[in-house]
Amino acid sequence: MDVVERAAALRDYAEQTASCTKCALSEGRTQVVFGSGSPDADLMFVGEAPGFHEDQQGVPFVGQAGKLLDKLLGGIRLTRADVFVVNVLKCRPPGNRDPQPEEIAACEPHLFRQIELIEPKLVATLGNFATKLLSGRPAGITRVHGQEQEVTLGVRTVHLYPIYHPAAALYTPSMLKVLEEDFARIPALLERAVGETSDVSEKPAPPVLEPDPESVQLGLF
Repeated sequence: MDVVERAAALRDYAEQTASCTKCALSEGRTQVVFGSGSPDADLMFVGEAPGFHEDQQGVPFVGQAGKLLDKLLGGIRLTRADVFVVNVLKCRPPGNRDPQPEEIAACEPHLFRQIELIEPKLVATLGNFATKLLSGRPAGITRVHGQEQEVTLGVRTVHLYPIYHPAAALYTPSMLKVLEEDFARIPALLERAVGETSDVSEKPAPPVLEPDPESVQLGLF
Protein backbone atom coordinates (compact mmCIF):
# COMPACT_ATOMS: atom_id res chain seq x y z
CA MET A 1 0.00 0.00 0.00
CA ASP A 2 1.10 3.56 -0.60
CA VAL A 3 0.86 6.11 2.21
CA VAL A 4 -2.64 7.29 1.22
CA GLU A 5 -4.02 3.74 1.14
CA ARG A 6 -2.26 2.91 4.39
CA ALA A 7 -3.72 5.96 6.13
CA ALA A 8 -7.22 5.13 4.89
CA ALA A 9 -6.94 1.49 5.99
CA LEU A 10 -5.66 2.52 9.41
CA ARG A 11 -8.45 5.07 9.81
CA ASP A 12 -11.05 2.44 8.90
CA TYR A 13 -9.59 0.03 11.43
CA ALA A 14 -9.60 2.72 14.13
CA GLU A 15 -13.30 3.24 13.51
CA GLN A 16 -13.90 -0.52 13.84
CA THR A 17 -12.02 -0.82 17.13
CA ALA A 18 -13.76 2.23 18.61
CA SER A 19 -16.74 0.03 19.43
CA CYS A 20 -14.78 -3.08 20.48
CA THR A 21 -16.42 -5.17 23.21
CA LYS A 22 -14.14 -8.23 23.10
CA CYS A 23 -13.35 -8.01 26.82
CA ALA A 24 -14.80 -6.56 30.01
CA LEU A 25 -12.56 -3.48 29.88
CA SER A 26 -15.00 -2.02 27.35
CA GLU A 27 -17.54 -1.61 30.16
CA GLY A 28 -15.47 0.88 32.14
CA ARG A 29 -13.53 2.83 29.52
CA THR A 30 -14.16 6.39 28.46
CA GLN A 31 -12.94 5.58 24.95
CA VAL A 32 -10.66 3.26 23.02
CA VAL A 33 -7.09 4.56 22.82
CA PHE A 34 -6.20 3.33 19.35
CA GLY A 35 -2.81 4.96 18.89
CA SER A 36 -1.40 8.04 17.20
CA GLY A 37 1.29 9.14 14.80
CA SER A 38 2.31 8.57 11.20
CA PRO A 39 0.54 5.73 9.36
CA ASP A 40 3.74 5.36 7.34
CA ALA A 41 6.10 5.23 10.33
CA ASP A 42 9.20 3.06 10.22
CA LEU A 43 9.43 3.26 14.03
CA MET A 44 6.66 2.16 16.39
CA PHE A 45 6.61 2.45 20.18
CA VAL A 46 4.52 -0.04 22.17
CA GLY A 47 3.56 0.50 25.80
CA GLU A 48 1.37 -1.47 28.19
CA ALA A 49 -2.06 0.14 28.49
CA PRO A 50 -3.74 3.54 28.68
CA GLY A 51 -3.75 5.39 31.98
CA PHE A 52 -6.25 7.94 33.32
CA HIS A 53 -5.23 10.82 31.06
CA GLU A 54 -5.00 8.59 27.99
CA ASP A 55 -8.47 7.22 28.65
CA GLN A 56 -9.83 10.76 28.91
CA GLN A 57 -8.10 12.17 25.83
CA GLY A 58 -7.99 9.09 23.59
CA VAL A 59 -4.25 9.50 22.88
CA PRO A 60 -1.42 7.31 24.26
CA PHE A 61 1.33 8.78 26.44
CA VAL A 62 -0.13 12.20 27.22
CA GLY A 63 0.85 12.48 30.90
CA GLN A 64 4.28 13.19 32.39
CA ALA A 65 5.69 10.02 30.85
CA GLY A 66 4.41 11.21 27.49
CA LYS A 67 6.17 14.56 27.89
CA LEU A 68 9.40 12.74 28.63
CA LEU A 69 8.87 10.53 25.59
CA ASP A 70 8.52 13.68 23.47
CA LYS A 71 11.77 15.02 24.95
CA LEU A 72 13.62 11.77 24.28
CA LEU A 73 12.35 11.77 20.70
CA GLY A 74 13.51 15.35 20.30
CA GLY A 75 16.96 14.23 21.43
CA ILE A 76 17.22 12.07 18.30
CA ARG A 77 15.51 14.66 16.10
CA LEU A 78 12.15 12.95 15.87
CA THR A 79 8.64 13.98 16.86
CA ARG A 80 5.37 12.12 17.47
CA ALA A 81 4.45 12.90 13.86
CA ASP A 82 7.42 10.79 12.67
CA VAL A 83 6.57 7.64 14.64
CA PHE A 84 3.50 5.67 15.72
CA VAL A 85 2.74 5.19 19.42
CA VAL A 86 0.41 2.47 20.71
CA ASN A 87 -0.29 0.31 23.74
CA VAL A 88 -0.85 -3.44 23.85
CA LEU A 89 -4.26 -2.80 25.45
CA LYS A 90 -6.51 -0.17 23.92
CA CYS A 91 -8.67 0.30 27.04
CA ARG A 92 -7.62 1.35 30.55
CA PRO A 93 -7.58 -1.38 33.20
CA PRO A 94 -9.35 -0.30 36.43
CA GLY A 95 -6.95 1.50 38.73
CA ASN A 96 -4.15 0.97 36.18
CA ARG A 97 -3.79 -2.63 37.35
CA ASP A 98 -1.81 -5.17 35.30
CA PRO A 99 -3.55 -6.52 32.19
CA GLN A 100 -5.24 -9.90 32.59
CA PRO A 101 -4.57 -12.83 30.23
CA GLU A 102 -8.06 -12.69 28.71
CA GLU A 103 -7.67 -8.95 28.08
CA ILE A 104 -4.34 -9.50 26.35
CA ALA A 105 -5.78 -12.29 24.23
CA ALA A 106 -8.69 -10.07 23.18
CA CYS A 107 -6.60 -7.00 22.36
CA GLU A 108 -3.39 -8.45 20.93
CA PRO A 109 -4.94 -8.99 17.45
CA HIS A 110 -5.62 -5.24 17.28
CA LEU A 111 -1.92 -4.54 17.83
CA PHE A 112 -0.87 -7.12 15.26
CA ARG A 113 -3.28 -5.61 12.72
CA GLN A 114 -1.79 -2.16 13.36
CA ILE A 115 1.69 -3.56 12.75
CA GLU A 116 0.46 -5.26 9.58
CA LEU A 117 -1.03 -2.01 8.24
CA ILE A 118 1.74 0.39 9.27
CA GLU A 119 4.63 -2.00 8.47
CA PRO A 120 7.16 -0.53 10.92
CA LYS A 121 10.75 -1.66 10.52
CA LEU A 122 11.67 -1.17 14.19
CA VAL A 123 9.34 -1.77 17.16
CA ALA A 124 10.52 -0.31 20.46
CA THR A 125 8.82 -1.83 23.50
CA LEU A 126 8.51 0.53 26.47
CA GLY A 127 8.81 -1.29 29.78
CA ASN A 128 8.62 -4.77 31.21
CA PHE A 129 5.14 -5.83 30.16
CA ALA A 130 5.32 -4.95 26.46
CA THR A 131 8.85 -6.35 26.23
CA LYS A 132 8.01 -9.74 27.72
CA LEU A 133 4.81 -10.08 25.72
CA LEU A 134 6.20 -9.16 22.30
CA SER A 135 9.55 -10.88 22.70
CA GLY A 136 7.88 -14.05 23.94
CA ARG A 137 10.63 -14.40 26.54
CA PRO A 138 10.56 -14.17 30.35
CA ALA A 139 13.63 -11.95 30.67
CA GLY A 140 12.78 -8.58 32.21
CA ILE A 141 13.60 -5.15 30.84
CA THR A 142 16.60 -4.73 33.19
CA ARG A 143 18.37 -7.60 31.42
CA VAL A 144 17.38 -6.92 27.82
CA HIS A 145 17.03 -3.17 27.43
CA GLY A 146 19.01 -1.79 24.52
CA GLN A 147 19.41 -5.25 22.96
CA GLU A 148 17.84 -5.59 19.54
CA GLN A 149 16.23 -8.87 18.50
CA GLU A 150 14.20 -10.15 15.58
CA VAL A 151 10.66 -11.38 16.25
CA THR A 152 7.51 -12.21 14.32
CA LEU A 153 4.45 -10.25 15.39
CA GLY A 154 1.30 -11.45 13.69
CA VAL A 155 2.27 -11.84 10.04
CA ARG A 156 5.30 -9.53 10.08
CA THR A 157 8.90 -10.03 11.16
CA VAL A 158 10.34 -6.90 12.75
CA HIS A 159 13.34 -5.73 14.74
CA LEU A 160 12.32 -5.45 18.40
CA TYR A 161 14.16 -2.97 20.59
CA PRO A 162 13.35 -3.08 24.34
CA ILE A 163 13.63 0.21 26.25
CA TYR A 164 12.73 1.22 29.79
CA HIS A 165 9.34 2.89 30.12
CA PRO A 166 9.77 6.68 30.39
CA ALA A 167 7.89 6.52 33.72
CA ALA A 168 10.92 4.71 35.16
CA ALA A 169 12.93 7.93 34.90
CA LEU A 170 10.16 9.88 36.65
CA TYR A 171 10.42 7.63 39.71
CA THR A 172 14.19 7.07 39.49
CA PRO A 173 15.94 10.10 37.99
CA SER A 174 19.18 8.19 37.45
CA MET A 175 17.34 6.10 34.84
CA LEU A 176 17.15 9.10 32.53
CA LYS A 177 20.75 8.64 31.40
CA VAL A 178 20.07 4.98 30.56
CA LEU A 179 16.99 5.96 28.56
CA GLU A 180 18.91 8.65 26.68
CA GLU A 181 21.66 6.16 25.82
CA ASP A 182 19.16 3.58 24.55
CA PHE A 183 17.33 6.22 22.52
CA ALA A 184 20.62 7.40 21.05
CA ARG A 185 21.02 4.01 19.35
CA ILE A 186 17.66 4.23 17.59
CA PRO A 187 18.70 6.23 14.48
CA ALA A 188 21.42 3.72 13.55
CA LEU A 189 19.16 0.73 14.26
CA LEU A 190 16.39 2.29 12.21
CA GLU A 191 18.69 3.06 9.31
CA ARG A 192 19.93 -0.51 9.28
CA ALA A 193 16.42 -1.99 9.53
CA VAL A 194 15.14 0.20 6.70
CA GLY A 195 18.19 -0.70 4.62
CA GLU A 196 17.63 -4.42 5.10
CA THR A 197 14.03 -4.05 3.95
CA SER A 198 15.14 -2.12 0.87
CA ASP A 199 17.64 -4.85 -0.01
CA VAL A 200 14.90 -7.47 0.17
CA SER A 201 12.50 -5.43 -1.96
CA GLU A 202 15.15 -4.97 -4.66
CA LYS A 203 15.67 -8.70 -5.11
CA PRO A 204 13.99 -10.18 -8.20
CA ALA A 205 10.69 -11.86 -7.49
CA PRO A 206 10.64 -15.67 -7.76
CA PRO A 207 8.98 -17.10 -10.86
CA VAL A 208 5.24 -17.65 -10.63
CA LEU A 209 4.34 -21.32 -10.94
CA GLU A 210 1.30 -21.89 -13.09
CA PRO A 211 -0.89 -24.66 -11.66
CA ASP A 212 -1.58 -27.62 -13.92
CA PRO A 213 -5.16 -28.97 -14.10
CA GLU A 214 -4.34 -32.06 -12.03
CA SER A 215 -2.91 -29.94 -9.19
CA VAL A 216 -6.03 -27.80 -9.16
CA GLN A 217 -8.24 -30.87 -8.87
CA LEU A 218 -6.16 -32.11 -5.94
CA GLY A 219 -6.59 -28.79 -4.13
CA LEU A 220 -2.89 -27.93 -4.21
CA PHE A 221 -3.61 -24.43 -5.57
